[in-house]
Amino acid sequence: MGYPELGKLPVSISIGLPMTQSEQTATPRVWLLFGQKAGDNNQVLALAEQLGWPYTIKTIHHQPWELVTNLLLGPNLKGVKLRTSSSLEAPWPDLIISAGRRNEPVARWIRHQSSGHSRLVHIGRPWAPLASWDLIVTTPQYFLPTADNVLLNRLPLHRITPERLALEATTESPWHNLPRPYTAVLLGGDSGQFVFTAEKGQRMGLLANTLVKRMGGSVLISDSRRTPVAASEAFWKQLSVPAWRHNWHDGQNSNPYMALLAQADQLVVTGESMSMLAEATATGKLLFIFDMSDRDSRWWRQCHNYRHKPLSHRLAMALGPRRMRRDIARIQEALVADGRAVWLDSERISQDGLFSGRNTTASGTGCEAAAQRIRDMFG
Repeated sequence: MGYPELGKLPVSISIGLPMTQSEQTATPRVWLLFGQKAGDNNQVLALAEQLGWPYTIKTIHHQPWELVTNLLLGPNLKGVKLRTSSSLEAPWPDLIISAGRRNEPVARWIRHQSSGHSRLVHIGRPWAPLASWDLIVTTPQYFLPTADNVLLNRLPLHRITPERLALEATTESPWHNLPRPYTAVLLGGDSGQFVFTAEKGQRMGLLANTLVKRMGGSVLISDSRRTPVAASEAFWKQLSVPAWRHNWHDGQNSNPYMALLAQADQLVVTGESMSMLAEATATGKLLFIFDMSDRDSRWWRQCHNYRHKPLSHRLAMALGPRRMRRDIARIQEALVADGRAVWLDSERISQDGLFSGRNTTASGTGCEAAAQRIRDMFG
């Protein structure tokens, strides 16, 4: 998922109102490092918007071999496609905000060019030593130790605000003739140990269909770039209730993600995406999480778990150092324990009182504390 407007950004762009000479002196020069993942870019942009300072977006494209050069050479640009990426040259920024492994060496290289002047803020879990960063904004699925430069948020940063939702709620949608209430289903895809198979798509479709039959109304579905076609089709074939579908793989319609968040009465999401969980929670609506784990705990008996990503993730979780591990179940379980979400399964769907008494308080963007830490950094 994500915001379609990010994909339309030019390679390098500066955003902000014209400043007076005194404001230019007082306001830090900010660079945002964008990469290939919309979720990372959205978090970087969310924090910059919360700061309210003018910023320049630097889009970085990477070579296929970037993992080797980034891990072995430290701060460098050896893994960057310089011809298609934004220019990186003086005057150097006062503040760099990055997210994701690929742009870490770039941020550290820029600080080296600035003779150590540039402050570095990283979102997520950095691979470089923690002392390399002035501030790390992280979340519970990473196992980072407590440190003065580590800020632990309960959920990832995002850009979902009441104002954005209110605007989207008033726009006419292609599903406006379907009966309410609306149950929006947001399909993610493969991530880490999670593989979205056709069997899981079928099971999720049956559960969503049962849920909407009990609640009434319609189901509104949107998949994403990461959603396997087989899983999306298997989900769609299970529906007998009134439904509307956005098929990302058709490539014809604009992304309805924000409108679905705004106009849905309740939400169903796949549980592998921490960004999607945070954005769905921010609406304050009843949230159902579909567990993407394999039903058979003996993962080695499933052929799909021998693909590169799920296998490498399991090996890293088993053999890697603690702070390099990732367990999104920690976020899922916290949301359920707080009453902000429920699991999508047949037992819970059949429970009386499932749709009442839930804690449906909308949260903020999660950027407030991080922005204040940055302001304090600059005095």
